[in-house]
Amino acid sequence: MLKISTFDINVTPPIGSCLAYDKVVATWDMSLRAKGLVLTGAGDPIVLCAFDWIGIANESQDVFKKTLADAVHTDPARVAVHTLHQHDAPRCDFSVEKELKKLGKAPEQYDGSFARELLPRLAKAAADSLNGLRPISHLSIGKAPVFEVASNRRIIKNGKALNMRASSCKDPLLVNEPEGLIDPDVTLLGFWDGENPVAVMTFYATHPQSYYRTGIPNPDFPGIARFNRQMAIPDALHIHFNGASGNIAAGKYNDGAPEKRMILARRLADGMTRAWKNSTKMPLTDSEVSWKTESIKLPVSEKLLQQMKSKDALPNSVALWAKRTLAGKTTDAACLTLGKAKVLFMPGELFVEYQLAAKAFRPDLAVSMAAYGEYGPSYVGTKEAYNQGGYEIESSPVNGEAEAILMNTIQKLLN
Repeated sequence: MLKISTFDINVTPPIGSCLAYDKVVATWDMSLRAKGLVLTGAGDPIVLCAFDWIGIANESQDVFKKTLADAVHTDPARVAVHTLHQHDAPRCDFSVEKELKKLGKAPEQYDGSFARELLPRLAKAAADSLNGLRPISHLSIGKAPVFEVASNRRIIKNGKALNMRASSCKDPLLVNEPEGLIDPDVTLLGFWDGENPVAVMTFYATHPQSYYRTGIPNPDFPGIARFNRQMAIPDALHIHFNGASGNIAAGKYNDGAPEKRMILARRLADGMTRAWKNSTKMPLTDSEVSWKTESIKLPVSEKLLQQMKSKDALPNSVALWAKRTLAGKTTDAACLTLGKAKVLFMPGELFVEYQLAAKAFRPDLAVSMAAYGEYGPSYVGTKEAYNQGGYEIESSPVNGEAEAILMNTIQKLLN
């Protein structure tokens, strides 16, 4: 019999510790959360976990997966650890921390002290959740468009990327540009024990920033929207995942004013509400559930290779990811099949084109995508984008050959 247990813990770092960009100076009414579920009854347990952090990369990914796997007696390959990519939140990369310490440098935002203190709590939460396993008899599948939240960050003119329309934007010329290519839908999967909802997962592709650099950890507008829906369905843990949004943000609809955070949250929550109400509920059996993984070796860009040779280059997540890749370490992607639904769990900050291609490849199924798993690859654009340039491409540690590799991987996982 299929069963599910859920866990939800506070992962807010204390005052004085480092976030991705600033030190923590105060805490907010809403904490950062790590929310997850354990699915049993279809082979070894499957663990899905989403953090309100900016990214978990390299050795930290390995450690977090193994910690959860050991806690519930499964294989780390059957564990997905993702982040929502909020910016007033920590980043975690034990690989970079080690290299900085070897050089006698302070790890600062890569300091893993809080993460290591957190790991036993995370393991205990996952293990203790198994005491509350609930049978799963049905799955509900829903989707709905979200209005005036997401917009494409990249403004392309004559085949080249112009100024980026980022998470917030005050330039009227950029704001007035069309919304651009996005995935307008939030998708939803609900797990049911008869007539009782047990867990809800939602997926939506956008950078999650309204405003940041406050020194106050907070889950930003996706976290508020998730909280809103959690209060509406209190008996079912609501877990939210960020989709392929490397080139997607709220810039067209957000000027960075603090009041925009709640406006964006309400719009996203409205979409989640309609996806819930529009859901179709159907029986789900263990024979309809499976987990599949594919190992990817993404190409390291020549630009990054040259930067890594510089004697002045300090370790960072993309450089350490490249070093591990060149040493033979692969990056995993996975697919969870739940009857007529499939969920892809992907690495990096993928462009939205990958998510749209996945949905188009299997129009007969309800396909969702969670990106921001292994954070080392950072931005992964399309082949065309690497000829267009722009911020994301300049920051990307891979090259245009990545598209064919990823598209092939997505098709293998969805078949």
